[in-house]
Amino acid sequence: MAKIKCIEYFRVKPRWLFVKVTDEEGSFGWGEGTLEGHSLAVEGALDEIISRIVGYEADDIEHIWQLIWRLGFYRGGPVFMSAISGIDIALWDLKGKRLGVPVYQLLGGKVRNKVQVYCWIGGDRPSDVERMA
Repeated sequence: MAKIKCIEYFRVKPRWLFVKVTDEEGSFGWGEGTLEGHSLAVEGALDEIISRIVGYEADDIEHIWQLIWRLGFYRGGPVFMSAISGIDIALWDLKGKRLGVPVYQLLGGKVRNKVQVYCWIGGDRPSDVERMA
């Protein structure tokens, strides 16, 4: 097992916020902490959380989640939950990569072979969407 070396976040236009967790061995995982229109607020929550969990074992995902959840008297809310989800997803991605299995295997196995998803990449006209793709 390796400890968390650093956690970074990246704002990606037009609205995404991605979180990268890197361990001491240089492996990393990615998560998403997007809360449309509130990236700066989520970044502030991440800054508060990051300083407290660097140095923890990256595999102790549930312990880290509970630690973050119990940081203060007030819990929950969209900003806080977006920040914690970005870290949580990145930790699961990191663990899956380290073990060489897809994350769904760590979470109980595959449930279905396909799923409908909402997909929008930008633009108001078909030509805009094509360009963005």
